[in-house]
Amino acid sequence: MEEEKKNLEKSNNADASEALVTESTPKAAIQTQKAEEAKENEIEEDIQEQIDQEKVEETPPIEIHYTIETASDEIDKFLSTLTNNDDHQTASPLEIPEVVWRFLDLFEEKIPKHDLGADGKAKTSTPVLAEEDTLLFLDSVDRVTRLARKMSEMKLPENTSDQTYGVLNNRIGGVQQRAMSFLEDEFRFILDQDIFNLDHKKDTTKENNQETDPKPVAESDQSAEDPIVNTPRISLEVSSWLNKMAKVMISGGYESECVEIYIIARRNAFDESLNNLGFEKISLDDVQKMHWDTLEREIASWITTFSQCANVYFTGEQKLAEVVFADQPMIASSLFSNLIRGVMIQLLNFAEALAMTKRSAEKLFKVLDMYECLRDNIPALNALVPDQCANELQNEMMAAKIRLGEAAIFMFCDLENSIKSDMAKTTVPGGAVHPLTRYTMNYLKYACEYKNTLEQVFREHWKIERTDSSSSSRQETEGEDQSCDNNNNDNNNASQPSPFAQQLVSVMDLLDQNLDAKSKMYKDVSLSSIFMMNNGRYILQKIKGSVEIHEAMGDTWCRKKSSDLRNYHKTYQRETWGRLLGCLGLDGLMANGKVVKPVLKEKFKSFNSMFDEIHRTQSTWVVSDDQLQSELRVSISSVVIPAYRSFMGRFSQYLDPGRQTEKYIKYQPEDIETYIDELFDGKRKP
Repeated sequence: MEEEKKNLEKSNNADASEALVTESTPKAAIQTQKAEEAKENEIEEDIQEQIDQEKVEETPPIEIHYTIETASDEIDKFLSTLTNNDDHQTASPLEIPEVVWRFLDLFEEKIPKHDLGADGKAKTSTPVLAEEDTLLFLDSVDRVTRLARKMSEMKLPENTSDQTYGVLNNRIGGVQQRAMSFLEDEFRFILDQDIFNLDHKKDTTKENNQETDPKPVAESDQSAEDPIVNTPRISLEVSSWLNKMAKVMISGGYESECVEIYIIARRNAFDESLNNLGFEKISLDDVQKMHWDTLEREIASWITTFSQCANVYFTGEQKLAEVVFADQPMIASSLFSNLIRGVMIQLLNFAEALAMTKRSAEKLFKVLDMYECLRDNIPALNALVPDQCANELQNEMMAAKIRLGEAAIFMFCDLENSIKSDMAKTTVPGGAVHPLTRYTMNYLKYACEYKNTLEQVFREHWKIERTDSSSSSRQETEGEDQSCDNNNNDNNNASQPSPFAQQLVSVMDLLDQNLDAKSKMYKDVSLSSIFMMNNGRYILQKIKGSVEIHEAMGDTWCRKKSSDLRNYHKTYQRETWGRLLGCLGLDGLMANGKVVKPVLKEKFKSFNSMFDEIHRTQSTWVVSDDQLQSELRVSISSVVIPAYRSFMGRFSQYLDPGRQTEKYIKYQPEDIETYIDELFDGKRKP
């Protein structure tokens, strides 16, 4: 500046000398001098302006201190500006305010990190973000997403070569990726937790804090120890976090990552719930190789698991998906569909594997339990199953139900094979109830507790057989004729017993035939009759004790069975006591109006011998039914004792008193009654 002033002075001196030379022209000199003064003023103004500008440039700008909250407000204004520019496009590039960079820096500093273990799961037991920071963080992520979208949509003028936009886009993308990475971890972390039992944990904490003031625990509170307590009851705070996280991730272009995290986390949680119920994944081969005792336990776990899934877990998972993805119903439906499909296929595969195992009558009741469980829960499942997999799962459920039903029919019919194959050549000691009879009747009594289910199973199976056997003929039948046939069939079915009742009668007929064949193996006809009475009475008692069996067999069958028992009773009386009473007959006892003493003595002797043999033998026979035992003893006494008392009273006087009387009259009528009461006790005498 000093040099410029000196140069200016030199220039002024030179101009002054020139003015002295031209003093001869005073007017021209005055004008020239004014012009030079004006020029000098302009130069001084330019110099001063330059000096002022340099001073301004040397003064540092005033720095604004931003927080994430204030920066967020400025970002919202900037985004609004970008939106307005979209509506009114300008030719000049939009200047990027400094607050955008500051916001990205401030937000990046707010992004925390999960302390992950070797398994990739968080080591901490609580979320990294506090509740009050969660909303601010999610809002900031949303601003970064909107900022990235607006910057990518911005159209720059053709001649623009500024690289600021590219640098800013890269910066925004980096911050967004880091924020989304943390959000994925946080989303996974919350889903991995026992989110459905948070309330239970809080209750447990309260109980622990109140140990000094114990209170009686209600039965409903004790369910916390039950694995079935894992019912879907998610807190409002957690559901709100998950919903906002999912919404932010999806709007930020991370839909696939969000969906993948959700389905993996919930499937893992579901598998853990199934394990808590005792159900494990078992292959078809493993089911085939399992011992029945082990398989019974697996069936019990399957029934519990299937019922809980249909009525508790699936409903909860559906609600959870709808809450988390409330703004994306299609995603919620798809996720729930994938989850329910995987679990249902796993459960139905076990049911079909069981139906394919070696069939035996003992397995019937567990198979019927599974059939009932499947049948009773199908309506609830049909209401839950999403449209995406409705047809597939409904077909799978019906197929499993049919296979279990068919297996149940074959297992019940296998009882006939068990009866037919019981061809043992040994008799039951004492004519007692045969083990086959006990097994068959107990089996039928237990089976008839499933009467309604068995009726349904047999009816549906017979429908399938009739459809297969007559499908071609029905296709050729005219509609009117078919309607008439159906009406006739309905009338016939109304008067005929049900398929299950027919099968039950068939089993009873087979049992009767088998018992009749076994009775013939006894050499003693009386013992054979006792055997048939024992088994017949046992069968009748079981039928009368079961309303279901009695209804199936009918009164006519029961009356016929009772009539058969009376005939066996008559045969026994005739073969045993009829022969004994023959010893007391009058044939050969009288000659010329006088009693023949030798014949009389022989008759008493024969009676005593035969009665001894009957008592010795039949006291080892078995009549376990108290009523039948009493009926037999009473009927025997009513026949034998009066006849013996009459005979002894009429002819004992013909024997010499003393030793001869004692020798031939061994029993008094009272003794006979006592010994009769000892019959059928099953006691073997030495």
